[in-house]
Amino acid sequence: MDLKRLIRDIPDFPQPGILFRDITPLLHEPEAFRYVIGRFSDHYRGAGLDAIVAIESRGFIFGAPLATELGLPFVPVRKPGKLPAAHMSVEYSLEYGTSQLDIHEDALQRDARVLIIDDLLATGGTAMATAKLVELLGARVHSIAFLVELLFLNGRDALRDYEVLSLVTYQ
Repeated sequence: MDLKRLIRDIPDFPQPGILFRDITPLLHEPEAFRYVIGRFSDHYRGAGLDAIVAIESRGFIFGAPLATELGLPFVPVRKPGKLPAAHMSVEYSLEYGTSQLDIHEDALQRDARVLIIDDLLATGGTAMATAKLVELLGARVHSIAFLVELLFLNGRDALRDYEVLSLVTYQ
């Protein structure tokens, strides 16, 4: 399936000079969305995973159905102020600023093998911060998955210690 035809370009969003890859047309097509979840589940079924960790907010779109498909717990990594229980935080840089991510302290068992999932790999800062949170809890990152990867931003370099899967890439 040609997923690129279902991802539209939005220039100058969220700020001038950024070309945003909008996945909402893909999400509007049930067959394409099923295909994406199927690709991820086929790749990770039998990998010995203990949980799916998804990054707010678009990572939730893929993480929740993937966790359900694989019969695994879903662990949300949230923006600041969104988690009600005791949590850990990490600050990080993204391609156009800085931010923070949080995870509940009891979200993962020690030595759990997890898949981190998000919609897009740009510079790798968000995924790297999430990996750090997972490891701070004593769990292990099995791999990190994305629907889209922007190769020209070299995000894989930041994630070189991890297996990375991307279904769609842009030069």
